[in-house]
Amino acid sequence: MTRREILLASVSFSVLGGAAPRLRCEEVRRIAAPEANQAVAADGEFLYAIGNHAIGKYEKKSGKRVAGWECENGKPLIHLDSGIVREGVLYCAHSNYPGVPMVSSIETWDVRTMKHLGSHSFGIFAGSATWMDIRDGYRYVTFAHYKGTNDEADRDPKWTSLIQFDGDWRQREAWVYPEEVVSRLGVMSISGGVFAPDGRLYCTGHDNPEIYVLRFPEGGSVMVLEEIVPTMIHGQGIALDPLDAGVLYGIDRPKKEIIVARLSAG
Repeated sequence: MTRREILLASVSFSVLGGAAPRLRCEEVRRIAAPEANQAVAADGEFLYAIGNHAIGKYEKKSGKRVAGWECENGKPLIHLDSGIVREGVLYCAHSNYPGVPMVSSIETWDVRTMKHLGSHSFGIFAGSATWMDIRDGYRYVTFAHYKGTNDEADRDPKWTSLIQFDGDWRQREAWVYPEEVVSRLGVMSISGGVFAPDGRLYCTGHDNPEIYVLRFPEGGSVMVLEEIVPTMIHGQGIALDPLDAGVLYGIDRPKKEIIVARLSAG
């Protein structure tokens, strides 16, 4: 491990009261992707670099860009965030960030043609939608709040929530993120999230080089932090490979690159 990795691991160790991290994240390679400003999504063959209002489709093996989609800012999209691919459809969280009042939607594309399929609008709802995933037939969306970046004088990252919907977008349950995570977010919030096959939730903030491994609580409404994994990915949206859950994708926002990494037992 590098000195930085050792330092980050020691931070995780202290935060969790002495529990050493059980996962390690090691970089494998990088793929240049000009759209890699917000997140990356993955399916069996391709990676999708997501920008505010642009998406690039890249071959996993070669890194070659094969297709894309783009619109002018605000015509109709403003701020895409994390995405997932399910059954040939790319779902992306979208909001008017940093505008207020916050409005959000889930946008969809046909990954074969990269044609924009449609939108589910939340309107003014629970904050800015930053990520979504689908698990066991339910849809999970995080709605973020921020501090000092807009006119939400009565809100801060503690108001960020994870909401469960059914297949018709009816709300069922909701949770908040634990203080151990929120205290590390600064003025920003949760930017990425994806469920692992074991049901645990991997989340990222906006800037920190770490992944928060969470599980649902046995009671109450606060998600439980299991560990903090040091990583070379500085926040933003992440994805797990659907064919190999040990492969994690993230982005290097300043360099506009997709990062391919491997998760393994520490």
